[in-house]
Amino acid sequence: MDSHLAQLVVAFVAAFLAGMVNSVAGGGTLISFPVLVWIGVEPQAANVTNTVALWPGSLGGMIGFRRELAGSRRWMLLLGAPSVAGGLLGAFWLLKTNPRTFAAIVPYLILFATILFALQEPLTRRLRRSDDETPGPVQSPRPPPHALWIGAAMFQFVVAVYGGYFGAGIGILMLATLGVLGLTDIHQMNGLKNCFAVCINVIAAAYFMLWGPVRWNFAAVMAVGAIAGGYGGAGLGRKLGRVFVRRFVIVIGLAMAISLLLRGG
Repeated sequence: MDSHLAQLVVAFVAAFLAGMVNSVAGGGTLISFPVLVWIGVEPQAANVTNTVALWPGSLGGMIGFRRELAGSRRWMLLLGAPSVAGGLLGAFWLLKTNPRTFAAIVPYLILFATILFALQEPLTRRLRRSDDETPGPVQSPRPPPHALWIGAAMFQFVVAVYGGYFGAGIGILMLATLGVLGLTDIHQMNGLKNCFAVCINVIAAAYFMLWGPVRWNFAAVMAVGAIAGGYGGAGLGRKLGRVFVRRFVIVIGLAMAISLLLRGG
């Protein structure tokens, strides 16, 4: 098989797995991005290409939580603008980073994102227990104090900058922001988290498509693979179970981070 064709096949499989795990547990970027690096795509171009290929998954996640977003307009307006602004700045910052510098920090970014991903499930369980213990129907929290409003918007901006720059593992950071603002309904929080992920990823992907080193051949096959994984692979992912899928992603993320560190050394 031609070496380039083999790379495309591997990229397709990685995106398929990413789409599958995203539909079940999230964290697909921790599979697809390192695989692109491993098959020879320069890390900065791999990050750009991965964002362009996988951003529709965030939109699908937001649509899946559309019911939970009902009545959340206040929070969408509160944190949507800093999400867009931060995502754009992060994308701009990535393209201004020296490719060699980015390649050197990639293993640490993957390790950091893997740790965040591992922490998200315990936080989600804790929030869900808190929600279940709340008697009566869930009430929409009151608007936060002005100082807290500003602080949350600033923190979300920082999270969005990281999201536009690299992106993996931002879910737990956004859940933390929403928790500080007083939200307790985990389904509403997940809906808002996906909404803000769309804001970050769409603006970053648009910027990359205009000015980034997108490897369009890989982006095209990965987009198809991610869609196929999200729909066709979701059943397999659910059969394997959420716990297995999350552990699989964590193991892959740690293994990729360590292997890239060793390869760089």
